[in-house]
Amino acid sequence: MRFHVLAIAALAWASPLIAQGTDSLPAGVTAAMIGDGQKTYAGPGLCSACHGPQAKGINGLGPNLTDAEWLHSNGTYDALVAQITAGVPANKSKSGVAMPPKGGAALTDAQLRAVAAYVWSLGPRATK
Repeated sequence: MRFHVLAIAALAWASPLIAQGTDSLPAGVTAAMIGDGQKTYAGPGLCSACHGPQAKGINGLGPNLTDAEWLHSNGTYDALVAQITAGVPANKSKSGVAMPPKGGAALTDAQLRAVAAYVWSLGPRATK
């Protein structure tokens, strides 16, 4: 019985990817990338500093990444890669705060693509 409780708890904490299956991932994206992206988002990517630990946004800094509204792209994986690569200038930011290229972090290309995969997986657009 204890195993079942632990298994259920583990599933509750797992990526939203489990519910949709790996066959609906964008080309080049793997479940492992999404997991790596979540770690990078929370750590060296510096993403959580402006978008919050749950990616729900921080008022006056970074927008919510889990809702259905995209401010600077259409929310596809490729668009997110381009957006994170380029950043958002302050004059185009809804909060007036710039997002520097790569979020101001020294991300490798693999880390950047993993963060984009994680952000893509967060919301309803994860089936695009």
